[in-house]
Amino acid sequence: MQMDQPRTHPIFLAAGVAVLLFSLLGAAALTGVMPVGNSKPGEFGALAHKTAAATPAGHPSQRMAAGPCANCGVVESVRAVEVKGNASGVGAVAGGVAGGVLGNQIGHGGTRTLMTLGGAAGGAYAGNTIERNMNRHTVWRVAVRLEDGTLRTLTQNAQPLLAVGDRVRVVDGGVERV
Repeated sequence: MQMDQPRTHPIFLAAGVAVLLFSLLGAAALTGVMPVGNSKPGEFGALAHKTAAATPAGHPSQRMAAGPCANCGVVESVRAVEVKGNASGVGAVAGGVAGGVLGNQIGHGGTRTLMTLGGAAGGAYAGNTIERNMNRHTVWRVAVRLEDGTLRTLTQNAQPLLAVGDRVRVVDGGVERV
C-alpha cells in the first residue's frame, strides 16, 4: 500500500497568493509606482499670493537694485517637495525574514520552497520601501528668474520666507531678499 502525501488545501494556496499580491500592491503604492486614490492634485503647488511694495499713495512699485546684479532676480515659484530617504538595508533584511517565514508557513511540499522564496523577495522589497518612506523629508524648491533671463532652481531644507514676485539675490546656493 502506498500512503498519500498530505496535500495543501486550495484555500491555503489561495490565501498565500493573496498575501503575496497584497504585499506587492502595497509596496507599489508606497513607492509611487501605482497611483493611490487619496493623492491630491497640486498638493505641493507654488504659493498663490504675490507681494509688492506700495508707495504712500497706495500704488504698487518695484524696488530697483542699485546697479546691474548678475545674481539678482524674481521668485517665480516656491514649492514643497517630498524627498525619499536612504535605506540602510535593515528594512530589507527584516522584511525578507518575515516574508520568508510567512511563505514557509503557508506552503507545503513543493510549493513550500516557492512560497518561502516569494515571501522573502516580496518582504525584502516591502521592508526596503517602508524604511525609505520612513526616512523621507520635505525640501523647498525656489525657482528664480535671473535678470539675464536664466531660470535657477535652488533647494532649501527650511521653508523660505519668500513669495512669488519677491526680488532676491542668489548667494552661496541660497536666496536672500534684496
